[in-house]
Amino acid sequence: MVRIYHNPRCSKSRQTLALIEEQGITPDVIAYLDTPPTPQELTDILVKLGMAPEDIIRKKEAKEEGISDLRGADLIKALCDHPRAIERPIVVNGDKAVLGRPPENVLEIL
Repeated sequence: MVRIYHNPRCSKSRQTLALIEEQGITPDVIAYLDTPPTPQELTDILVKLGMAPEDIIRKKEAKEEGISDLRGADLIKALCDHPRAIERPIVVNGDKAVLGRPPENVLEIL
């Protein structure tokens, strides 16, 4: 099952969702601002991305939320509490995940 952590107000997120659907796939769409991942879910996503929590922060939003200086598990928890600071979109397919920036990145895991 393909899952996209989606923000419908973000053009890159909308483009990535459209690209997935053009491939004939109906993904599980998670409106992560309304339903943020748990710390364990975000940790699992990071493992699939092969990234650290610092790699998926939106710097401006993290600074506005006062979480830009956090690291590791503290940053993971803060990102779950302040999901607008998570880079978007994130697409997960099985044991792989990518950031949809650019949207074509998603083709690597479909």
